[in-house]
Amino acid sequence: MPPAPRVTSPADPGFWRSPLRGPWLTSVLGVVLLFGVTVLFMTGLLSYAAYNPNLSSLNDKTPDKGLLGFYLFDWPTDPHWLYRLNQGLHVTLGITLIPVLLAKLWSVIPKLFALPPARSVGHAIERLSLLLLVGGALFEFVTGVLNVQLEYLFPGSFYPLHFYGAWVFFGAFVAHVVLRMPQVVRVLREQGWRERLRDPRPEPADETGLVAPRAAAATVSRRGALGMVGAGSALLFVTTAGQTVDGPLRRTALFAPHGGGDPGSGPNGFQINKTAAKVGIERRDTGEAWRLVVGGPRGEVKLSRSDLLQLPLHSAALPIACVEGWSTSDQWWRGVRLRDLAALAGFDEDPPGVLVESLQRHGAFRKAALRDNQVRDPRSLLALHVNGEDLSPDHGYPARIIVPAAPGVLNTKWVSRLTFGEL
Repeated sequence: MPPAPRVTSPADPGFWRSPLRGPWLTSVLGVVLLFGVTVLFMTGLLSYAAYNPNLSSLNDKTPDKGLLGFYLFDWPTDPHWLYRLNQGLHVTLGITLIPVLLAKLWSVIPKLFALPPARSVGHAIERLSLLLLVGGALFEFVTGVLNVQLEYLFPGSFYPLHFYGAWVFFGAFVAHVVLRMPQVVRVLREQGWRERLRDPRPEPADETGLVAPRAAAATVSRRGALGMVGAGSALLFVTTAGQTVDGPLRRTALFAPHGGGDPGSGPNGFQINKTAAKVGIERRDTGEAWRLVVGGPRGEVKLSRSDLLQLPLHSAALPIACVEGWSTSDQWWRGVRLRDLAALAGFDEDPPGVLVESLQRHGAFRKAALRDNQVRDPRSLLALHVNGEDLSPDHGYPARIIVPAAPGVLNTKWVSRLTFGEL
């Protein structure tokens, strides 16, 4: 019997010897990603729309988006948990899909090393789309996970990097689906599910080049392999989903963002990202000398915290939900309605949007704009208390914005100025 040919490079098909690789396993993983990635892309676009980037350049972190912003719309305030649901789904699903993505990449890795790089124009286009697909997927998932953990190790701002990267990735993803869907449908129809799950032997060789020509002995069935992928996804789900939902899963949210401040316990004991010290807020900034400046057609009005407490106060039960995927349950906020402050500034009816400025000295969203529908909502408050007590310094004392369904960064803390009018 002649000796087996020597394998020296990943470009040699004999380098890859797993008997599980083949079009069936790749197709199954691809179908899961087809639905999962589509949901990720849609919820990502909705998350960007929630910032109301067309309202003001302050809210727009991707100013050169051009036609990519064709879908943007005025973000609503109902239901009040809308952003909490959207972003929780986006982040939790993204992390849960990581084992599926890695398994999919493992299943097609021989094609990434195949030579020659291009056999024809059509093959070159397919290889280019594959490069953009793999690179885009890794870029989006890695930057997303780093953002969830508040680890900004990538160059530049997360917002444009993730936004433009998503469009590149999804464009390559759509092209790949169009090219491969007929083959996926054929493979899943021709190869029985139960038989293929239990059978550890290699699939019949075909034109895909995924089946190992000299497969090693099987150590696990395809059912076992998919079971391990599913178990990995289930573990990540359990350790992630609790940052969004209430109940026992809150205790298992080990993958929730780390690196923020310790909120402590009591009425102010819920999650925060930025502490007062981290953004340069000092005690003298929020003491007796603090004044809120409210601007509008009637000029400027300066109000101390005592003045604000003399105005009609209202309450609203609202969550805080952030782009990192974490959210609080509904907290009980009490303060002055934004529409009442707009009236004080000269807009007795149909108040317009408002520019909100913070005492925060550095970092993104020191200034942010809110739409007129957000100002008019009776639950939109300049909050002075939470859960029956004064705001803590890290939660925005002496006053902060709280708006239903808005991303957390638009619920500005340490408010110093509100300017109502055209934005």
